[in-house]
Amino acid sequence: MARHIKAGDGWRVGWDDDGNEFQGLLSGEQWALELTATEFNDFCRLTQQIADTMVAMGTELMDAERLTCEQATEQIWLEAEGYPQAYSLRFILLTGRRGEGAWPVAVVPELLQAIAYLKVF
Repeated sequence: MARHIKAGDGWRVGWDDDGNEFQGLLSGEQWALELTATEFNDFCRLTQQIADTMVAMGTELMDAERLTCEQATEQIWLEAEGYPQAYSLRFILLTGRRGEGAWPVAVVPELLQAIAYLKVF
């Protein structure tokens, strides 16, 4: 049994190799949602793409400029909103039982680090 969970103040993310229908877990301050392997893998890939895009856009913007960046697959939609170095993150599941969640600016850096860790296994 391989279960990996990382948590911090206002967030939790996890993966369970032995999960039947749902293997991924995302959680915020007041909510939690289990994801299928496909949803979770899409979420992890899109968060990395958004993080890379936000960094790249930082060189094109003035210091006070905010931006919104979206990424989507058939399974999930993801949005980052804020400054390239400090942004909130929001997602919506687009199929099946549907659901959504969000994390504030202060939570996103730790969440991104945890996702990278979980995807190493």
